[in-house]
Amino acid sequence: MNWYMEVLKKYAVFSGRARRAEYWYFVLFNVIISIVLAVVDLILGTGGDTGVGILGALYSLAVLLPSLGVSVRRLHDTGRSGWWLLLGIIPVIGGLILLYWTIQDSESGANQYGPYPK
Repeated sequence: MNWYMEVLKKYAVFSGRARRAEYWYFVLFNVIISIVLAVVDLILGTGGDTGVGILGALYSLAVLLPSLGVSVRRLHDTGRSGWWLLLGIIPVIGGLILLYWTIQDSESGANQYGPYPK
């Protein structure tokens, strides 16, 4: 839970570096919370025709900036600019490339984005 809260504390911080654990625990908690909210939306009947409920949509909006921030910091940790996140616009291949980069280990030593986070 500390990894999740740490990302939320850095709400709109796009500088620095984020370790793999910080990024992936944030993703894990987002998936779990989204599933729980989808079930609650289903029970309450607040889900729309598209399958996205009101609670899920509000949560997605609330974590949009922290998600972008931690993603940019994760790319910085691998030595890449945050602008590479736009690669996700390309269907399938862009997402796979970003997945590969987020799985990679940190670039050892300090880089242009900050000191070694380990």
